[in-house]
Amino acid sequence: MPLSAVPAVASDRLTSEALPQPEGQAPFESWGRFPRYPGRIVPMHWQQDFPANIAGLHNGALPVGMGRSYGDSCLLKDGNLVLTTGMNRLLHFDPETGILTAEAGLTLAQILDFAVPRGFFLPVTPGTKYVTLGGAIANDIHGKNHHVAGTFGNHVTRFELVRSDGSRRICSPTQDPDWFSATIGGLGLTGMITWAEIRLKPIVSRMIDYEGIQFHGIDEFLALTEQYRNVEYTVSWIDCASTGRNFARGIFMLGDHSRVPGELKPSPQPRLVFPFEAPGFALNHTTVSLFNTAFFHKQMKPRVQALQDYEPFFYPLDKVLHWNRMYGKSGLLQFQYAIPWESAREATITILGEIAKSGLASFLAVLKAFGDVPSPGLLSFPQPGITLALDFPIKADLTFPLVERLADMTLYFGGRLYPAKDAAMTAAQFQSFYPQWEQLARFRDPVITSSFWERVTGDRPAL
Repeated sequence: MPLSAVPAVASDRLTSEALPQPEGQAPFESWGRFPRYPGRIVPMHWQQDFPANIAGLHNGALPVGMGRSYGDSCLLKDGNLVLTTGMNRLLHFDPETGILTAEAGLTLAQILDFAVPRGFFLPVTPGTKYVTLGGAIANDIHGKNHHVAGTFGNHVTRFELVRSDGSRRICSPTQDPDWFSATIGGLGLTGMITWAEIRLKPIVSRMIDYEGIQFHGIDEFLALTEQYRNVEYTVSWIDCASTGRNFARGIFMLGDHSRVPGELKPSPQPRLVFPFEAPGFALNHTTVSLFNTAFFHKQMKPRVQALQDYEPFFYPLDKVLHWNRMYGKSGLLQFQYAIPWESAREATITILGEIAKSGLASFLAVLKAFGDVPSPGLLSFPQPGITLALDFPIKADLTFPLVERLADMTLYFGGRLYPAKDAAMTAAQFQSFYPQWEQLARFRDPVITSSFWERVTGDRPAL
């Protein structure tokens, strides 16, 4: 389907979640809202403008999209943030193969609005659809189907990479494969992705055949993971606040796209907005424990089955815009590890125990198994084993020491943390988690850097 046959994507889809657009100094927050750094926002609207837009700028540059990274991988203190959300055009779609070509600033939400009515879905999606195509590649995002589909990078067929010197290259598994590998999961450091080509998957309905199963303890979780390893989507909510007989209880959630033909239409725009910044004391061990107990018992039976729309299955938090405000002005730290199978059980029990006794707790705690589908990305996060993701409200005297202990425990058990979710790991921890970082450094554009990269490597642009 050529460009002339592709309907325009509604630009107001992102109105409530959009980032500041004006050129010049402006606030730009990551989703965790920590740290907060000033930066000069440089809007991008046309693919050819990148080198000219950053020519003569000082303090480096960083391509950014929707700012949904939780830490400082999408920040550059006192630098230049090249905002790609203005490059949001669909370029081509082939309904026979499902291959879609789009500019890097198009969001997954906009792709879904186009693709679902035509009987297609994203091959891999994270827990929010408000991320750009370029951001999905730069962070090599993963989803509930990693054990069968791998990461987002596994479904990227090619993209264009533009460097600050104006050079352009088409990257694919067979054309400039080293640049292809370095850019997937490369945190936006190798250059600007102007457009990308991905392979969508066919569907016949918006609906998901859903099943929720209560479990008690890590061993039951592991047994369910093995039992349902052939189901496409699996993920678990876990109670990280309870101890004793309720320790590590949770709900194992699984689903497949319905095979019964049904309605295919775009999703309605979200209408709920978290209206204010919650006070810092609102999220504490007591309130989180109460929430977790209520959430676990909300499912009245040990096992339920339902036909569920894909929106609440994949994107339950997207229905409330600016939900990160519930953590208050100080923001939140997200901690996510991937620990290999040989240590995963012991490590998860040990880390959950450390969290339970810390006085902090996360009600957004997600536990999942990663599969063994290799990623094409050089610095990709997933590895076969278990991943656990938690959100902690920032309490300076408690949160940072806890996260540092958890990171050290992750390192001890042979795991690693997710750069897209991090605002606290040390340089020593990062370089142990990702010894291949020095390879990525050789591909980094000399003008491009980020606060994360400078924090964990000390590598700065040669300006």
